[in-house]
Amino acid sequence: MSASNPGPVRRFFSGAWRVVDISRRVVLNLLFMVIVIAVIVALAKSGPLPLADKTALVLRIDGTIAEQKSGNLRSTALDQVRGEAVQKVQLRDVLAALDAAADDPKISSLVVVLDEMRPTGFSTLREIAAAIDRFKASGKKVVAWGSGYDQRQYYVASHADEIYLHPLGVVYIAGFGGLRNYYKDALDKLGVTVNVVRVGTFKSAVEPFIANEPSAPALEADKVLYGGLWKTYVDAVEKERKLAPGSIMRGIDEAPQRLAAAGGDTARFALAEKLVDALKTRDELRALMIERGAKDSDENTFRQIAFDDYLGHVKPRLTGDAIGVVVAEGDIVDGTAPAGTIGGLSTANLIKKARDNKDVKALVLRVDSPGGSPFGSELVRRELELTRAAGKPVVVSMGNVAASGGYWISTASDEIVADAATITGSIGVFALLPTADQTFAKLGVHPAGVGTTWLRNAYDPRLPLDPRLATLAQLGVENTYRDFTSKVAAARKTTVEKIDAVAQGRVWTGAQAKERGLVDTIGQFGDAVRSAATRAKLGDKPRIVYIERDPGKFAQLVSMLNAQVESLVGAQLDARIGAAVGVAPQLVHGAARDLGWVADIAERRKPFAAIVHCLCGEPN
Repeated sequence: MSASNPGPVRRFFSGAWRVVDISRRVVLNLLFMVIVIAVIVALAKSGPLPLADKTALVLRIDGTIAEQKSGNLRSTALDQVRGEAVQKVQLRDVLAALDAAADDPKISSLVVVLDEMRPTGFSTLREIAAAIDRFKASGKKVVAWGSGYDQRQYYVASHADEIYLHPLGVVYIAGFGGLRNYYKDALDKLGVTVNVVRVGTFKSAVEPFIANEPSAPALEADKVLYGGLWKTYVDAVEKERKLAPGSIMRGIDEAPQRLAAAGGDTARFALAEKLVDALKTRDELRALMIERGAKDSDENTFRQIAFDDYLGHVKPRLTGDAIGVVVAEGDIVDGTAPAGTIGGLSTANLIKKARDNKDVKALVLRVDSPGGSPFGSELVRRELELTRAAGKPVVVSMGNVAASGGYWISTASDEIVADAATITGSIGVFALLPTADQTFAKLGVHPAGVGTTWLRNAYDPRLPLDPRLATLAQLGVENTYRDFTSKVAAARKTTVEKIDAVAQGRVWTGAQAKERGLVDTIGQFGDAVRSAATRAKLGDKPRIVYIERDPGKFAQLVSMLNAQVESLVGAQLDARIGAAVGVAPQLVHGAARDLGWVADIAERRKPFAAIVHCLCGEPN
């Protein structure tokens, strides 16, 4: 029988198979359609449950508050898998929730609980305090409760209508300042020499590596800086609490006597100083809020919604003309970098992306950076310059720190808006060239070899620094400083000489920088957005779009694993070293960070590379 003329049995099974195959496809397609429809319906029905009347918004911050979450996802995915609190809360989320709640008729009050808030920059705290003030301006009550308040937590709490403290709590306000480690003797014992070339009388970032104590100019600058920050803090708290000027300082100066008068009871001491309105336990707070609002019978508490849950009720505008926001947070490096670090190339690409977006009519650069690479800084600055040349206004909003390279990238803008407590300036340049020739000599190791030019081995950390290379480095640093001050002078429409007088590596608060012509406006992020909107003729409440780079899935996974290993190993090393030398692990970590920074510079082997970094951070 030929293959072209199959028999009846074969035709039967062939037909049966076609029926089965068609049936299978129909069933699978129907199943697929059911799944698709179910997903669509679920998405359509998904979203937050509607709020009931008299709901209190609870602002409970677990972790530190940052401009953006870190690019390695350690603060999100790993913490969630382990069941731990998210370590970083985005400032934009807190502001969005508070501003939306102020206009939400379902939200009747705000409860602020900051027991788990970790160290956060002063300017960031001022942003949150201003948002609380806007909430209060809507006529709604704000209550703060804490088992205790440190200085940062209390600053935010002071903006509440009422502050409650646990009967066993304490309000601890100690002022700004702190101690730094100085490593000269330790490095001498190790045989390590940190050769420094710099421009700027006040560029004191390098002093810990070449001295055993701060210089007189460094002490002078720090006193002015911390004094300005302390005045900003004290004036605001005394105003909010309706205290007489000088009350806080008198309370600190006379703390031993006043605490003795309170019988050693720190909570009663805080009450007597009018820092809090009453002492209440958590259940007493709960009863008060039920009385003022409504009871949630299911949970046996007051009707409430957590701020992160409330974010689901905040509906951003998705279409129309917008203000683009690029976040520049962290150290500045040359190439690409994840969120939390400013990659010169990757951040410049984000700015270009905003410039090429037809919906983006103006750009706000949110800066929170102590600086880093001059080249990376210039890549960012140049893209901002091109954005302005394309007809799109650029406004810089300075956060906690916008110093050195952080100031460099801010110069190509139509306006610089800084908070009164922003750490800025530090217009200076330095280079570090550490050598360990004495260490090798002590060990009996004698490096030797040849090179086709004197430069080949001019900077080998195993050898003393060649004076000719030191000369080249100094020339390079001086040239970078001239370039830096020239760019600042052109941007500020003044002379290089006038900029040099307020530069020299000196750090200023935002308020002090305004007095010296380094910033245009004292304000906050919202002020920068409104300025950009006005310049672009977008009205009072423009749409805001954050221009960010999403890492790929594989990169996320690798980064997460690397971060986890680093975290576990680093913690073990810090603990073991600390135990060996008898000091706290956090002190070991600080020293490791300082000295590791120097080692990293040596490892890069770029002797001509200048650095525009203040080696500073948020004030303590």
